[in-house]
Amino acid sequence: MVAAARPSGYDVAIVGGGHNALVAAAYLARAGCSVVVLERLDHVGGAAVSERPWAGVDARISRYSYLVSLLPQGIIDDLRLEIRLLRRRYSSYTPDPASPSRGILIDTADAAATADSFSRVTGGPAEARRFADFSHRIEPVARLLFPSMMRPLAREHEVLTELGDARLWSDLFERPLGDMLRSSFDTDITRGIALTDGLIGTFASADDESLRQNRCFLYHVIGGGTGHWDVPVGGMGGVTAELSRAARQAGAELRTNTEVTAVAPGGEITLADGGSIHARLALSGVGPAVLARLLAASGAGASLGSAPAPEGAQLKVNMLLKRLPRLRDDRVATEAAFAGTFHVNETMTQLDDAYRAAASGGIPDPLPAEIYCHSLTDPTILGPGLRASGAQTLTLFGLQVPHRLLDGRDTDAARAALLEAAQRSLDAVLGEPLADCIYEAPDGTPCVEARTTADLELSLGMVGGDIFHGPLSWPWAGDDEPLDTPARRWGVATEHPDVLLCGSGARRGGAVSGLGGHNAAMAALELLAR
Repeated sequence: MVAAARPSGYDVAIVGGGHNALVAAAYLARAGCSVVVLERLDHVGGAAVSERPWAGVDARISRYSYLVSLLPQGIIDDLRLEIRLLRRRYSSYTPDPASPSRGILIDTADAAATADSFSRVTGGPAEARRFADFSHRIEPVARLLFPSMMRPLAREHEVLTELGDARLWSDLFERPLGDMLRSSFDTDITRGIALTDGLIGTFASADDESLRQNRCFLYHVIGGGTGHWDVPVGGMGGVTAELSRAARQAGAELRTNTEVTAVAPGGEITLADGGSIHARLALSGVGPAVLARLLAASGAGASLGSAPAPEGAQLKVNMLLKRLPRLRDDRVATEAAFAGTFHVNETMTQLDDAYRAAASGGIPDPLPAEIYCHSLTDPTILGPGLRASGAQTLTLFGLQVPHRLLDGRDTDAARAALLEAAQRSLDAVLGEPLADCIYEAPDGTPCVEARTTADLELSLGMVGGDIFHGPLSWPWAGDDEPLDTPARRWGVATEHPDVLLCGSGARRGGAVSGLGGHNAAMAALELLAR
């Protein structure tokens, strides 16, 4: 049993009310802790929310995060969450940018159809075999690492020993991802299909020596031990609603419209309204860069901010369509192409060219992007009238769009330029202009909204629009890294022993996983039991 809170405070105060904060609150409250979550906005959930962005239109869009892969079944079971995740039959469709009348459709239920699709684009069946071999080769990494995410950090040598494949370790974790992709595939388009997993929200080339693309790739291929990305029924708002319910039912206090202005080691948290809260432990659901500012505001110093400023690299476009647009490829059903991830101008060469263009300060042309249709798999996000009319949602995620392209520029003009680039890129591979398919709201405005890194920084407080709150880390500890405290063992430590990370900025954080919240809660329970 955890010791009781001081009469004037709480055992734990959590700054920020994102999905990780809700996971931490639920675990801690279930263990008997007194917990308060402090959220600046008028709702919890952070980036894992559903909203109706168009007045008078009955469509609930996952406005920011939109698919789930890294949320462990263990968290769902522990917190008794009623969350339904649907598997997509079609993994991806990739029209050939050089000839969009043909494309690669990866059908998880029909290997022969997938092989035929590869043959039509690459000239024979060999590349389909290479793609299957590549997927098979990295499966042991997913099976090994994903279960470890809910345990204290293992040492690097322990992970390498258990994997038992030094060559695979070198290819994935020691050399730029581009090397592995060139040796694994013969075609630019297949290399691009694989490389996209390393560039979600990450500004890098295939050969970046920092290996940031390798770390991003890893997190995108290990989810659930399989790498599958699933559709949450009801959208991301359904996930947040369940986490909020679990936290409240366990006894956690969730306060919205409550802005934190300073966090002091020792548990004193200052609020914008002049009030304060005392807790034995403070958990940070905000990014490390934001936490550094809050610590500095209390006079505690800001060593957390010594790292380079976070920089996101994505464009999110949410759309409602009257109908799905026609393809140029008459061998693939439209619904199949859009049900999975639709790759737009994402060959390896195009992705690297886009990186160079953005690094020089220009908007990539063509802009690499990927899209998918949530409502094909889960129509519940649309009202009955929209479903009957044949309307569908469409989500576009633009790559190689670093925050530096917006920093210091007129936000509206930059957003419009990026949206135009995204539409131009998409139109280049479609059989008709996307504009002809856009649904209009009752006031006549098109149902399209673009969310840039600047929008994320303004609306969600994500510095630089970085969806990962900073660079992703390998999900293990270095062999010489100190693991002498619960916070360090669980990958949630700051320089202050009573201030822990519990958001995406924690080790093994990133994406909608709940792992930052779970691991912070485990460390907190050890500390509170002392």
